Amino acid sequence: MFVVACLRARGALWETQLVDADWNHNAAYHGMIVGVAGRRPGRVLDVGCGEGLLVQRLAGVARHVTGVDPDAAAVARASERTAPFDNVTLRVDEFLKMPAERASYDLVTFVATLHHVDLTLALRRARGLVAPGGELFIVGVSARKTTADWIISGLQLPVVRVLSRWHREVRNVGVVVAEPTESLRDIRAIARRELPGARIRRGLYYRYILRWRNTTNEPDRALRTTGPDRSTASGGSSTSRSG
Repeated sequence: MFVVACLRARGALWETQLVDADWNHNAAYHGMIVGVAGRRPGRVLDVGCGEGLLVQRLAGVARHVTGVDPDAAAVARASERTAPFDNVTLRVDEFLKMPAERASYDLVTFVATLHHVDLTLALRRARGLVAPGGELFIVGVSARKTTADWIISGLQLPVVRVLSRWHREVRNVGVVVAEPTESLRDIRAIARRELPGARIRRGLYYRYILRWRNTTNEPDRALRTTGPDRSTASGGSSTSRSG
């Protein structure tokens, strides 16, 4: 297990190379996500976009980025951060309620936000939003429930502390936080059911990475909502600077 932790640490050095300012345990994975988006420039949805740091970085490589978050204050900060970009839409809305056409995104991302919503419903909806050939990329947080969970977290602790000091971690970024309730074992079981073929691995900073690619040729028919990025959504609002 200690060897695994060291290998994860080595991988983290690459994963974190994008970010220095505003660095934290979530931003450490932005480099990976931006890399995925850059290999297939298209439409990206960032679920739980918060203050918009990832949206800002994705806007530099994607054709269009939509950020959604129920926190109006965080979205207002995201709007200021992404003001220079004309390919960004920000929505104050709940992910499970926001209007969106099925198979309308080439990449859907969650970074430490999946545990804020119902896991099964969120994975099912996200699956329906991913276009054929597109990808769902989740950096998640899980509850420590098993002995293995606690041992692995303990082995990571020295590495995490060193890297956090090295990158001068910014702990409070002013977004809503919540404690996870599902263990990694629970998440694996639900992902196997909702996302056949999904790959899940543990990462550094007490995170896990879930990746799923839509290998079908037809849009997922499970999603029945329409109208991406419409400001007329019930209970939601948006700001758009798309062309």
